[in-house]
Parts: sequence; C-alpha cells; structure tokens
Amino acid sequence: MKVFLMYPDRYFNLEDKLPPNEKEIVQDLEINTLIDAMAWGDEFLWEVAKKTILGGCYGDDNLEVILFRQNILKDCINNASVIKEIYQLVVDTIQKRREYFLGYFNRFPSSIVYSSVEFLNMLTGMLRKMKNIADLYADQFQSEGFRRFFTMLKEELEENYLDKIQGHLNELRFNNGVLISAQLGKGNEGTSYILRKFPRKKKWFQQIWSEKMPVYSFQISPRDEIGCRVLGEIKDRGLNLVANSLAQSADHIYSFITVLRLELAFYLGCLNLHQKLQEINTPITFPKPVDSGQRKHSFVGLYDIVLALTMHKKVVGNSLKMDNKNHVIITGANQGGKSTFLRSIGLAQLMMQCGMFVPAESFTANICEGIFTHFKKEEDVTMESGKFDEELKRMNLIVHHLTPNSMVLLNESFSATNEREGSEIAIQVLKALLEKGIKVFFVTHLYEFASNYYNNRREDIIFLRAEREENGKRTFRMIEGEPLPTSFGKDLYEKIFVGKEKTELEKLKC
Repeated sequence: MKVFLMYPDRYFNLEDKLPPNEKEIVQDLEINTLIDAMAWGDEFLWEVAKKTILGGCYGDDNLEVILFRQNILKDCINNASVIKEIYQLVVDTIQKRREYFLGYFNRFPSSIVYSSVEFLNMLTGMLRKMKNIADLYADQFQSEGFRRFFTMLKEELEENYLDKIQGHLNELRFNNGVLISAQLGKGNEGTSYILRKFPRKKKWFQQIWSEKMPVYSFQISPRDEIGCRVLGEIKDRGLNLVANSLAQSADHIYSFITVLRLELAFYLGCLNLHQKLQEINTPITFPKPVDSGQRKHSFVGLYDIVLALTMHKKVVGNSLKMDNKNHVIITGANQGGKSTFLRSIGLAQLMMQCGMFVPAESFTANICEGIFTHFKKEEDVTMESGKFDEELKRMNLIVHHLTPNSMVLLNESFSATNEREGSEIAIQVLKALLEKGIKVFFVTHLYEFASNYYNNRREDIIFLRAEREENGKRTFRMIEGEPLPTSFGKDLYEKIFVGKEKTELEKLKC
C-alpha cells in the first residue's frame, strides 16, 4: 500500500537536506512564528512544517507537484474533521506499538510470534476503521491524491480479505498447541523443523470408522527444567520462519502507517494555520503558480502573515502587478512598512512553492529555483569583522549558491558604509543580477543608488515607495513612485522627542 499524498509518484522524506541559507532565511523572514502556528506545540508537526516550508527554497517541485498538493489541501480544508480523525487513528496506532515490541524476550521466535500476532490484530482493527472511513467519506474528496488513496483502501482491504487475515491470526495464537514436523539428521539430531497446520477435526462418525494411525508420544514433567528448555528450543526452531514472516508483515503495515502520519502532518499543520487565520478574519487564497521561465508576480491584498499572527489581528495588505519585470526597488519613509512588505513577499513565495495557500486575496507568481535573503544585521559581537564586512561575506555566499530564475530579497543592504560607496556597490550588484535574470526585491535608503536606476528609466524595474500622508501618517502601503532623497526621520524625531517634551510640559502645568 502506498500513500503518495505529498508527491504524485514518490514519498516525502523528512531527511531531505535543508537549504544552505537555512539560518538566514529563518531569521530574516521570521519563519518560526509561522511554523509555531502550524504545529500548535506538537514537535513532530513542527519538524514536518519546517522541512516542507524550507524545502520551498529550492523550487525543485514543479507545477504538477504544487497543484497536486493544493488540491489535496483544498480537500483537507473542506473535510477537516475526517483528516483529523484519520491522523488521530494513525497516531494512536503508533503509540500503541510500544506495548507489543518491548522487552528482553522479544528476541525469541515464540515471543516474536506472540507480539506480532497481537500487533497485527490491532493493526487489522485499525485498517478496518480506515476502510470504513473510506467507504463513508471518499465521495466527498475531489483531489487526485485522496481519490487514489481511498480507492486503494477499498480495493486492498476488502472485508473477505480482512476476515481471512483475522482467521490466520486466530490460528497463530496456538490455543490448541503447536504442531511441528522434523527430520532426523546426523547423530539423530533434529533438522528441517517446519510448523504444521492442525488437520481439521473429523466428525464423530468419521472418528469411529476411520483407521487409527499409530501415535508415539511422551510427556515432560513440569519439574524437568532442562526438558522444558529443550522443548522450548525445538518450538522456537519450528516457529522461526513464521516469526520472520509475521515480523515482516507487521513492519510493512507499520511502515505504511508511519508514512501516512508523516504526509498527513503537513496538511494537519496547514489546517491549524487556517483555523488561526480564520479566528483573526484574515483572507487567504490558493496561488496560481507559473513555470520558472516566465516572469509573473501579481497580487492583491498581500499581507505579512507573521505580523498578523503576532498581533492577532488583520493587518494592511498591498497590491502589485509586475508581469514581465524582474526587479523592484522600494524606498520611502522610515517605519513605513517596507521590511514588512519585503517579508510578505518571501513568505508568500515559500508558501506557494510548498503547496500551501498564501496570505492574500489573489496571488500569481512564477516558481523561483532558489530563494535568498540579505537583511541588515547587528554588528558582529565577537568584533572579528564590522557590519560592512559581514554584509559582503553574506552576499558572497548568496552569489555562490545562486541559480537561474532565483529570487533575492535585499533589505537595506550595503548601508553600513557611506552613501557613495554603498550606492556604488549596490549599483554593481543589481546590475549583475539583472544580467543573470534574477528576480530582486530591494529595500533601500541609498538615494544615489535608487535615483541612478530611476533616471535610466529601465522598463524591467518597478519603483515602490512607502506611502506617507501630508501630516506624516504612515499607511503601511507601498505605492509606485519616484525615490525621494529623504526617509522622513524628522517625523520620528517629532513623534519621539517633541511629543515627549509636550507631555512633560503638560505635566508641569498640572
């Protein structure tokens, strides 16, 4: 039996490698907040969510895989109670396994047979429940993955088949003893021990008229410890092949259960996130991904999901249409929402590429074959290098891992040096990225850099600016506009210091 709920033709592997920029992208995009909302304190869900989301950095999954997962997730949202019932059934089964395969005696064939029979008996009951769920709810699911999964359960777990398994398990309890045949080898030692099935009991009249076969038997005294031990060894030899077969059967079914738990865990995490977003009344949409060779990036009402989860309320969204364009340069007022907007871009791209819904009213983007972040960091506390050196080192690492059709998010990069030097470096870096067709979102306060590209009137670059009203109020929206030679630090000064002075004066008047 095969699960195949994460990929159409293969299993999801929790041991897949993480991207080389794992630490940076987790920190810059604050991904742990998103993962916490998916896991609800469950360590296993947390690990699966992290592995899946960060797996979106590679862009290895093609359109088929993304759409495959989207359709399954839609089914999960529409049938949340059924998914949770299946997942809980699987988790309970995995937890109960420990009751059957613990202890010193499970290395003996007779003990393995006993434990395997009891475990398989429990698994059979679980498979019956899962098959009943398929019978009841399969028609409510529309995705290719779930329809195939439920069809498999119906076809491979027919009642007659399950009844036959149950019958074999009852026989393997050996309530009437164990029948073993053997041959005599050298020195009259027993060889070729084979477990035999007891012959069917004859009817009473057949027992009267049938010819009696000669039987030679002996009994061992209960006090004969050596005799009992030898008899136990003979029994284990006869049960050895059966023990191996039963253990393999149990492992096969258990493997199916563990894979099902692993692949359902991602969708359960998405359901948990969906519920949290519903509680704060924020919109979601299933994005429309396009091939990595195209240049599409359009959205309406895109918001920072991390900010919404942190504040527990609806936050301001942004809209943009940048089809057939590669670069966005974002300038404007301090505290205007530029970094938040940049983070929303990265998180939405990751969520789309791992098959999730995204925090927006609508969203369309091309797949990126790599996602990289270069955000402003604090100075190196070890004093081994300054902030500017550290920025250049991180940029160097990104360049070495860049692939065609990647995306780079830069937040106030190269601002640790003076305006002229920082602008020149930014101009050269962006020029190289332009030539390679890399998609770039660049938040910057370097006016010389931004105005240089704006004055050249390049058609493949969009210029956004954090909106600021005449009275200095920030709307936290990004609008298309020319870079300005100021970040309006005066607004912050008046808000913090002048406002404080007014408050102190009012206190003195009182």
